[in-house]
Amino acid sequence: MSELTRLSAARLAELIRARQVSPVEAVEAYLSRVESLNPALHAIVTLAPDAVERAREMEAVLMRGDGHGALYGVPVTVKDTFDVAGLRSTSGSRVRAERIPDRDAQAVASLRAAGAIILGKTNVPEMALTYDSDNLVFGRTNNPHDYSRTPGGSSGGCAASVAASLSAAGLGSDLVGSIRIPAHFCGIFGLKPTASAVSGVGHCPRMIGRLKEAASFGPLARSVEDLSLMFEALAGQAPSARMEDEESGRLRVAWYTHDGVARVTEETARAVERAARALAGAGLEVVEARPPGIERAPGLWSERFSPDVLEAMREVYRTEEDERKAGGAVRALLERSRNAPAKTEAERLAVDEECARLRHALIEWMKERPFLLAPVGAVPAFEHGARKVCVEGEEMSVFNAFSYAQSFNTLDLPVVCVPAARTSGGLPIGVQLIGRPNSERSLLKVARILEEALDGFNPPLDSASTKSHN
Repeated sequence: MSELTRLSAARLAELIRARQVSPVEAVEAYLSRVESLNPALHAIVTLAPDAVERAREMEAVLMRGDGHGALYGVPVTVKDTFDVAGLRSTSGSRVRAERIPDRDAQAVASLRAAGAIILGKTNVPEMALTYDSDNLVFGRTNNPHDYSRTPGGSSGGCAASVAASLSAAGLGSDLVGSIRIPAHFCGIFGLKPTASAVSGVGHCPRMIGRLKEAASFGPLARSVEDLSLMFEALAGQAPSARMEDEESGRLRVAWYTHDGVARVTEETARAVERAARALAGAGLEVVEARPPGIERAPGLWSERFSPDVLEAMREVYRTEEDERKAGGAVRALLERSRNAPAKTEAERLAVDEECARLRHALIEWMKERPFLLAPVGAVPAFEHGARKVCVEGEEMSVFNAFSYAQSFNTLDLPVVCVPAARTSGGLPIGVQLIGRPNSERSLLKVARILEEALDGFNPPLDSASTKSHN
């Protein structure tokens, strides 16, 4: 691996600003690694043809003594659900397979404003619907730790790219765990901000109706420092961004390993316990306690947001011909919608009110415990194509296995996924660190403590990925 691709985004940006590394050297180092690993990994599905040209332009600016931006010259990737001007932007759908937008999504524009170089687009499941990254346009992405397993979804290509050092960092989105699950599966860091912190303009599917209260847009990276760097670039351009810091004083954390919905593997539970001990060892006040009502939150996600997910699909699949181009997950969703009775507005308002009460009660409870520590899901990365997983003899759907992640979209709380352990088979296990609304900066500080106390990012061995190329 090139020494440049081993560097954190923050360190690479520092060296570029100091003119010890040129943007061209950085881009070419990443492109060389992409050429070597991406044909088998299949994380990046579209390369930006102008990446080297942009790097040359930036180098010329630096040589004149100009240049600015915290990410100046740093190559990053973008999930294929975001528009990138002049670059194929498909959302993994054959309906959008040849779409080339003429302007950037707002989050992409924010990264460019901070000086980032867009290296390419990363793979997703069709319309970001499932917890894998496979579609009829590009095929599937493999987990860099074991190619027989998925990198997760829907930001799976993004997580695989960052974990395999094909890019310095990536931009993802999270409606139902889609940043945190891939980060957990691939052994990297991911930030799901509060829903209003980063703009979703230029993302497909569109976050319409109530989805605006559940969907987040944020970074995946190999360190907390890089998450912070990316988040500041992204949130700084969002007109609705509002940041608050937690009160000073002794930091208090509540942790739990069972949400009352899905049992987790023993190794997952031990990873959370290990993280709790690490925080206690670092001087935080740590107590085992399950948040009140948390077992209800995953069910509320489906009740509250499913109708708007369907409406977002219908915006893209407008005709019978469009539906014939769809993959299995989209077709199944559209078919179920034709047979299921629609909720009345009164029923939807009742769910809104229940969700608001639950969120208010949890935020009040968190005044005494400003941070939560929990599993990301019941299991580590599962095999390609799995629709069910088994934990201690109990079978559950893949969707239900990640109730832990879904809860904090329902409740709109910011979350950082931190690598915490490995399974006996070498698969990464991440944990969730959760804060109160708009507490991203404080949350990232605690995540940094956890990163330093645990193993942090451990890169996949390039040779280990050859366990299965099928």
